[in-house]
Amino acid sequence: MAAHRRPRQHPFGGPAARTAATLALAGAATATGFEGAAQAEPQLTPAQIKARIDKLYQEAEAATEKYNGAKERSAGARTSLDALRDEAARRTERLNTSRNALGSIATAQYRAGSLDPGLQLALSSDPGEYLERAALAERVGERQAVAIAGVRQQQVEIARLRAQAGERMSALEADQRELAERKSTVRDKLAAAERLLTELTAEQRVAYESGAPADTGSRADRSAAPRGPLQAPNSRAAQAIAYAYTALGKPYVWGATGPNSFDCSGLMQAAWRSAGVSLPRTTYTQINAGQRVSRPELAPGDLVFFYSGVSHVGLYIGNGRMIHAPRPGAPVRVAPIDQMPFAGATRVS
Repeated sequence: MAAHRRPRQHPFGGPAARTAATLALAGAATATGFEGAAQAEPQLTPAQIKARIDKLYQEAEAATEKYNGAKERSAGARTSLDALRDEAARRTERLNTSRNALGSIATAQYRAGSLDPGLQLALSSDPGEYLERAALAERVGERQAVAIAGVRQQQVEIARLRAQAGERMSALEADQRELAERKSTVRDKLAAAERLLTELTAEQRVAYESGAPADTGSRADRSAAPRGPLQAPNSRAAQAIAYAYTALGKPYVWGATGPNSFDCSGLMQAAWRSAGVSLPRTTYTQINAGQRVSRPELAPGDLVFFYSGVSHVGLYIGNGRMIHAPRPGAPVRVAPIDQMPFAGATRVS
């Protein structure tokens, strides 16, 4: 009689096999995940680092120009507020003087009594004198009415001035909040750029900060560059260019307008101020401060603007070059205008 044997089962057959397969797949996925997480981010090349730094500096400069605009608005709001407060104080002083005058009239009337005019005439020993006094009193009464109306008008004007002062104060507070936000943005961008700079070697950092190869150093510019004022179309442009040459080598400091440091629009403002021309403070207002000119029409003394947001400006000196304040770490220098995206140009008149 043949022996009956039970079929040998695999230890992971049926449901157990499915469970084991699921666990195995999950384990493999987990292992792959850990393996991927352990991988470090790809190392940036020096060119990529420089590109990121350039982008951060461009964003910081755009924020700087917004900061400059908010600062200018804040200063204007402060001046306007102070003027309104001074005017309100002067009018209040005049109002108090008018009130004192009315008080004196009221006191005099109280002391004189207020008898019925017919009774005063009956009791007067000199009717003619009484009639003269009555006419005088009528004129005084008219003047008093005018004075009262004047006081009321002054009160209305003072209330209007105080309301305007309140509006200016609200605007000032809003500008100051924006100022703080813009300042924070600039500092964050610059700090991020500084952190990236530490990833460059000392040699790479020196090359980057010198502006090579697009920028030329300020020392070479001083000796090799022809003096722009000799080519300027008029005396004011010549003076602006001459001032810009004296600024070569001075540091870029955001928000600065000279004489020891500059940001890009601050340098333009200072250069043209030396020629007796008052420019607005920011790049996006300076571009509208004169006659727009095309790139082929450029002449020494023109303002040249860059980037789509018009966030950078330089002073054209001829031969495709400009003097500008590039960025933190890069002093005022001569550079070609084709090193940045050209956005437009303005001729100051």
